[in-house]
Amino acid sequence: MTPWAEDPSPSLCAVFGDIARTRMADVPICNRALQVEAIAFRRLPEGPWVGVMITPWAINLLCLPAEGAAWPDLPACSKYSWQFPSGFYEFTVAEEARLGIYHLCSLFSPAQEFPSQEQARLTALAIAHALFGQPIDEPAEPPATVEKRPSRRAFLGLGR
Repeated sequence: MTPWAEDPSPSLCAVFGDIARTRMADVPICNRALQVEAIAFRRLPEGPWVGVMITPWAINLLCLPAEGAAWPDLPACSKYSWQFPSGFYEFTVAEEARLGIYHLCSLFSPAQEFPSQEQARLTALAIAHALFGQPIDEPAEPPATVEKRPSRRAFLGLGR
């Protein structure tokens, strides 16, 4: 097992990019409109790294062991359920030489229904939002005070 101290996204992109160019290069299930991209990876509190991995052949939710966090010792191909704010999800234990053991939850396989990388990316962001129960690019909690400016109509005494 390789525990990750920092965001594994760059390593994931490098490894799956190499796989796309070699082992998966001529596989018919690959969607040529898609590229390898790691989306919204974050570390769960005292838990694994988790995010969405786009590849030309699939879009998967991945969990990777984080440094200092508990990680189940299971053989490849076994199942494990991870809990997120939105519920429990079943993952398959996988192993890749350059990554070590990781868990994957297949979301779209094959990923033929995506006409563009942008559509796959937006779908991955929506998945991350649903998984964690909050927008990815927004703070978890709103600012304590938000000053609302009156509309021009209200300012001029015209209502609203």
